Amino acid sequence: MGTPSEQQTNRQTDARSFETFYREQHDRTYRALGLALRNTTLAREATDEAMTRALERWDKIGLYARPEQWVFRVGLNWAISRLRRRQYETLSVLVEPSTEDGLPDPTVTTALAKLPVKLRAVVVARLYLDWSTETTGTALGIPTGTVKSRLSRALTRLSKELE
Repeated sequence: MGTPSEQQTNRQTDARSFETFYREQHDRTYRALGLALRNTTLAREATDEAMTRALERWDKIGLYARPEQWVFRVGLNWAISRLRRRQYETLSVLVEPSTEDGLPDPTVTTALAKLPVKLRAVVVARLYLDWSTETTGTALGIPTGTVKSRLSRALTRLSKELE
């Protein structure tokens, strides 16, 4: 348990650790969710919600090898739930492409927008975030075989769309 001063020191260390994580991952998570969801407002809310939940559980989440995966998944799940509740049909606000962030050009972004969220999320995790098949599966809570099949279907659709 420790003395009160040791507990305070541990909380300060945890807070600094989260602050570093937040600075390093917030914008990247926001852009990834923006690409996956095709709605910058919802992506901002989802990122904030996921980061808040991460802070509340940082004593556990901070120990994960890749806490950004947890944050991405929580943000995506939260946003999808929100979309279902609001019954949004079409999302039209786009994340502005930036070559320095490695975002695709507008043609690719437009083609990506036509994919269902489940396929877009896999494409974003695998190609934008550069996560392995296993990492993507873990982050999205799906088997690696599902990651592979979704990525294959998504790339086939993107290829046809970009022809």
